[in-house]
Amino acid sequence: QVQLVESGGGLVQAGGSLRLSCAASRSIFRIYAMGWYRQAPGNQRELVATIYSNSSTNYADSVKGRFTISRDNAKNTVYLQMNSLKPEDTAVYDCNTVPGIYSWGQGTQVTVSS
Repeated sequence: QVQLVESGGGLVQAGGSLRLSCAASRSIFRIYAMGWYRQAPGNQRELVATIYSNSSTNYADSVKGRFTISRDNAKNTVYLQMNSLKPEDTAVYDCNTVPGIYSWGQGTQVTVSS
């Protein structure tokens, strides 16, 4: 019954920045940890960032120091600030609970050129 809608992707040059947004149709962040996942063509989906209900965070080694996950409870929205982007960050990014319990949507495409 919860809908998650991702936005904010685009095409950027290496070293650039993007901020992704994940809007939830209901307030769920006090119950579930939320995360950003990504999947590149031919690769498995990987979890890159997590924010827990107590606001603690965790990051995959590949993005640590470059990405920041945050949330705005009033807006039922989770964000992913991505800085110093690399071509290997190119993927479709999706948000979901951690572990993921909702259906995967279309996500938002992030493309980083050399």
